[in-house]
Amino acid sequence: MTEAALPPGWPAMSIADAHALLGAPGSPLEIEEVTVRGVTMKAWKNSPPSLRSVVEAGRAHGERIFLVYEDERVSFEAFHRAVATLAKEFASQGVTKGDRVAIVMRNLPEWVVAFYAGASLGAIVTPLNAWWTGPELEYGLTDSGAKIVVLDAERYERLTEHLPNCKDLVRVYVSRESDEIAHPEVTKLEDVLGDANSWGDLPDLALPDVEIDQDDDATIFYTSGTTGKPKGALGTHRGVNSNILTAGAAGARRFLRRGEMPPAPDPDGPQRSSLISVPFFHVTGCFAVLNPSLFGGAKLVMMHKWDAVRAFELIEREKIQSAGGVPTIAWQLIEHPARANYDLSSLESVAYGGAPSAPELVRRLSETFPKSQPGQGWGMTETCATVTSNGAEDYVHRPDSCGPAAAVAELKIVDPADGVTELPIGAVGELWAKGPMVVKGYWNKPEATAQTFVDGWVRTGDLARLDEEGFCFIIDRAKDMLIRGGENIYCVEVENVLYDHPAIMDAAIVGVPHRTLGEEPAAVVTLKPGAEVTEQELRAHVAEHLAAFKVPIAVKFWHETLPRNANGKILKNELKKLFEEPADA
Repeated sequence: MTEAALPPGWPAMSIADAHALLGAPGSPLEIEEVTVRGVTMKAWKNSPPSLRSVVEAGRAHGERIFLVYEDERVSFEAFHRAVATLAKEFASQGVTKGDRVAIVMRNLPEWVVAFYAGASLGAIVTPLNAWWTGPELEYGLTDSGAKIVVLDAERYERLTEHLPNCKDLVRVYVSRESDEIAHPEVTKLEDVLGDANSWGDLPDLALPDVEIDQDDDATIFYTSGTTGKPKGALGTHRGVNSNILTAGAAGARRFLRRGEMPPAPDPDGPQRSSLISVPFFHVTGCFAVLNPSLFGGAKLVMMHKWDAVRAFELIEREKIQSAGGVPTIAWQLIEHPARANYDLSSLESVAYGGAPSAPELVRRLSETFPKSQPGQGWGMTETCATVTSNGAEDYVHRPDSCGPAAAVAELKIVDPADGVTELPIGAVGELWAKGPMVVKGYWNKPEATAQTFVDGWVRTGDLARLDEEGFCFIIDRAKDMLIRGGENIYCVEVENVLYDHPAIMDAAIVGVPHRTLGEEPAAVVTLKPGAEVTEQELRAHVAEHLAAFKVPIAVKFWHETLPRNANGKILKNELKKLFEEPADA
């Protein structure tokens, strides 16, 4: 899409001026200066002070539906009763402020209840990756020192033999287990809460009376662990809740950029609704989607697993306004042949992150869903999700950017060679980020903490550049950059060219060892339904757009979505196995 598609006179206001107006004294989005752990930074003055306060705010939405899963529908009132009941149960097991409460399950209503029940007690809630193996889950439970773990039946079966090794555990709760459980330390969650559709019948209990500060420990989310042992990122209540106002400010900024005043919130307006297709055990699902939904009264529709046709059914049935996840999901919403059979007119937003997306995706989304404004953002486990966001006309204008930093965040580009020198506008270097969303550090890993966190800044490991208005362009993960015979190859650059080919649904560039050059690029691609293209045609396509040394030496075809970790990053180590034959000298 070209600038010709932009409204006349756009932008009406600079990013800096928009942030200054939104953050002015007296504004709901007022920005203040605070000192956190000895570091001065900007923060949202009106951010909810704790996750417990978010639960209380959510109750105000009463009998509106909050959670939908298959035929289960949970109102905000019923949810509050379930949280208070489970928090009382956790307290009866000796859980107090600072104890770790682990959650290991797929996206279910019980996951949400367990998260906020632990948080309301001031416990450090520790969601573990439900895709992990038994030994990996044992590591997470022992590393965190979890006192309580809440599991679904599948994860319980996977973890049973490892539970004796988790010495800090005092109680295990299992959800949706049909078999009888005889273990004295294991309780069926339904014996405490009943089934989800009956939570409205639970007693009206108050949440525990616990004093919780904004900068108290709130969560441990483990990094993806594609290299080495996962590290637990220790987030605070301030960090988690920063996403609520960050999202609101990003939406308001779009109006100011058009020269319009943002509309005032209408408590009597139609309820917002989102289809969540990313896991709650990742910060995107939990902090950027779940927590703002509870606070703002939005309906959250969960899927057992991603399936495009089922997504169409739910969008139509629930009148869903927001969907997305990773770019591949967005492509499937566009390309699936069954799309025309469903009324998807309610969609207003298709947002994604976690993986590079092709500029072509912006144009296709606008054509397919005229009401929908595509958007993407950037963040990481170490930043409690969102740091930058890009949407509406800004995304049209800069489709290859993840957007400018939030009004309370700062970005800088640092020379990776010395880790000190700040680089000028336009130069590529390591991206550093600062703000209230940055975690305290890694749980029980002081050396790794010292390497990654410097005076309030987090070293992201991403290679990026900033333009004159602060828009961030992620070039690549530093460790994924290929060096062929001394020439740097940024994988995302080659991947974007592949994405521009009409046959390509998904693409990844990996390094193949070479005896003299060090490594060479190779590609793994997934084709769109019904599309055909040869290896030679794809290599020729890249050669038309990029230097010869960037052209993949080989292309392998993958017949399903490329394998990804929980936060949407392609598992390139898995794909490298396709090219294990030695390259020619």
